[in-house]
Amino acid sequence: MRLVDLAAETGLDVLVDGVQGHLSSFDFYPEWTRSWHHRNVFTDPEAIEAQSELLRTLGRALAGRPNLIGLQLGNELNNLVEHNPVTVREVDHYLDTLLAAAREGLGTGGLVTHSAFDAAWYGDDHPFTPGASARKGDLTTVHPWVFSGDCARRYGPRSPQVLHLAEYGVELAKAYAQDPGRPVWVQETGAPEPHIPAADAPEFARATLLNAAGCAGLWGVTWWCSHDVDRSLADYPELEYTLGLFDSSGRAKPIADALAGTVAELRAEPRAVPARETALVLECTPATRSVSGPGGTFFEAWMRLREKGVRPAVVLAEQGEDAAHLTARGITEVVRAS
Repeated sequence: MRLVDLAAETGLDVLVDGVQGHLSSFDFYPEWTRSWHHRNVFTDPEAIEAQSELLRTLGRALAGRPNLIGLQLGNELNNLVEHNPVTVREVDHYLDTLLAAAREGLGTGGLVTHSAFDAAWYGDDHPFTPGASARKGDLTTVHPWVFSGDCARRYGPRSPQVLHLAEYGVELAKAYAQDPGRPVWVQETGAPEPHIPAADAPEFARATLLNAAGCAGLWGVTWWCSHDVDRSLADYPELEYTLGLFDSSGRAKPIADALAGTVAELRAEPRAVPARETALVLECTPATRSVSGPGGTFFEAWMRLREKGVRPAVVLAEQGEDAAHLTARGITEVVRAS
C-alpha cells in the first residue's frame, strides 16, 4: 500500500497485480505452491481459495485510493501453464473465481482485469482462450509483442506487419468480445533489441501509438518498460537489458522523446475515430488459432488489406452474417481471407 501512495505523490496511477505471474522473463509463484507438496495454482481448490483471499484483502486495502486504476489477477498468468497443466474449463473457473474475489474486495471503484501473453490469441489449443480475454473482467488487455511468432524477424522491424501489430491486436480482441463497445487496453508493447534495432525504435514507437489510436474503443496504451535493466544484474535474457525508455542511469533515450512527443500530439489534437466499415472474417477453431498470428494466413490477409489503405475490422465467422452485430460495430462490408 505504501508503494501505491508513493506513486500518487509523484503523479503516477497504479494497477496492482495480485499474483505476479510473469515478469521480465521470470515466472513468479506463491512460494508455498513450489515446495515438495507442489500445488497447481490453477486447479488446486486450496490454492485457488488462497489466491482469492489475497485478492479480496488487497482490494479492501486499496479501495478508495485516487490513483488506483484497479486490481489485476496477475501479469500473463498463462505463462504458468507449462508447470501447471490446466484445461479450458478449469481456466474459466479459475478466472471467474478470482475476478469475483477481486471485485468483492475492491468494491465498485476501479477496474478488475486479467492479462495473458499472445499464446491466448495465437496458440493452437492453448487453455487460455481469446474468449476468456475478451469477455472476462472489465476490459480486454492485449500484449502485442513483436517477438511473438517472430513477427519482427519474419517481416522486418520497419514492416507494416510490425508497425500495425498493436492495432491488429486491438481489432482481433474486439472480434471475440460479446459487447461491441468493450474497451481494449494495449497493456504491454515495447521495442526489444535486436528485434527492433535502437535506430528504428523511435519510429516504431510513434507508428505503434498512432496506429493503435485509430481503433475505436481503445482504452489506452502502456509501454514496457521505463528503464533498461542494469547489466550488473545477471541472468536476464539479452532483450531485457535494452527495453527501457530510459537507460539504466536514468537518461532518456531517443525512443522516450518520440513516445512523449506522440502522446503530446494525440492529447493536443484528439482524433475522431470513424467506424471500420470493412471487416475480414476470421475462420478458425481452437486447434487452428495460429492462423491469426504472425505468419498465419488470416494475419497476412489482414495486413495486405491494411497496406492497401483499408482499415479492416475483424469479425468471427459465426458473426459474419449477424446483421445486428455488424450494425452495432458499424460494419457494412464483410470480406473473406484469400
